[in-house]
Order: sequence, then C-alpha cells, then structure tokens
Amino acid sequence: MSKTIGIICAMKKEAETLIAQMTNKQTDDVFGKEYIKGKLCGKDVVISVCGIGKVMAAACAQTMIIKYSPDVIINTGVAGSLDERLKIYDIVAATAVVQHDLDTTPLGDPLGYVGELDRVQIPADEKTVNELCSCAGALEYNIIKGIVASGDQFIADDTQKEFIKTRFGASACEMEGAAVGTVCFSAGVKFAVLRSISDSGDGTEFSTFVSEAVRRSAEVIKKYLSVTE
Repeated sequence: MSKTIGIICAMKKEAETLIAQMTNKQTDDVFGKEYIKGKLCGKDVVISVCGIGKVMAAACAQTMIIKYSPDVIINTGVAGSLDERLKIYDIVAATAVVQHDLDTTPLGDPLGYVGELDRVQIPADEKTVNELCSCAGALEYNIIKGIVASGDQFIADDTQKEFIKTRFGASACEMEGAAVGTVCFSAGVKFAVLRSISDSGDGTEFSTFVSEAVRRSAEVIKKYLSVTE
C-alpha cells in the first residue's frame, strides 16, 4: 500500500506551484480550509494552505491527520536565517523544532517548554530529513540541517535574532513549523520542516526574494516525491 504524504504551507504562494502540477485532484473544504488530495510526481499527496501562525498551522495539521491519515507531513515554504551558513535561497531542514515564544518560565520551566510532551525540542523524522537533504544536494542547492524556531512574530530585529539563535541554537525562524511538529509528534505521525531562506532577519528583504525561495523549496519537495519509497 502506497503511503500518503501531507504537505502544509502557510501561504498560497508557497503551495500554488505544487498544487498546479498535481493530477487526479479532489478538493475538500474543512472548516473553511481547502485540502487538495491527488497525485504529485507519482505519489499520493494531500496539500493545504494553513494560513500564517502557529494556531492555524496546528489546526491544519490536526485536521490533516484525522481526515487523511498521512504517513508523513512536511511543512515547507520560506524562513528567515539565523545562521551565517544560510544565505538567501539556501535551504534548511529541521532536525528539531522549537517554539521560541512559548513561555512558562515563571513556573520554573525552560523557555519553549511543551509541558504535555515534557520537552523543548520536538525531533523531526530523521529518514525524511536525510532524504530531503539528499534531494536538495542533487539540485545543487546549499542545505544544512538545524533547529528551526517558530513563533507568532515575524522576526526582523537583530536583538531578537541573536536571542533566538543563542537560546535555542536555532538556524532559522518562521511561524508554523513547530506547531505542525508538535501536533505530529503528539499523534505519532512523522514530520519534517523544509524551508528556503527568503530573508536574514531584515523584513525589507522578504518581498524581494520570496518568489525564488518558494520555487527552490518546491523543487526540493518535488525531487523528494520522485525518489521516496
């Protein structure tokens, strides 16, 4: 039995290339969000645009798991760099995700601590991460593995960048990956987060570089779908 791969993007522009190339498409509307099921690169996929932020991402991941039972969910799109090794258009694959704005420190917890899971870092699926890295390498994209930090903030300040990088050892920041990862980990579903760098913490860069960054992340996903078993 072939596996189903779930793909979650925050923004329409991050998903539209993948959706346009799908075949046998069937669209379901669930609580106002579209879930498009079909074939892409010969694999069974379901793709959804969740919207920006952790709440929307978590709701989308939970619905996708309940309704479609994917074997793995990949959150993909763009991110901001926190690592000097990651330049514009480079790729990061998350070894783990963290919520940099989850704060119960007054109770004695470390910043980012997810009490229900008794951890700060949520580990991504190693096999999927390694396959994504191999695919990016085959496309001759620079890719690193690292921690991806999520929060309900667009990080565009050097002080914020340095804090998140130092506190969590994070290589990139965005607004959804840790929510997807937390839901998947809780449900026992494999997950990965793959992001192309659209900015380096300067909000003015995003609009300039986002289109090419989106294209590259989509190319890695398609390459992954074409080779994964």
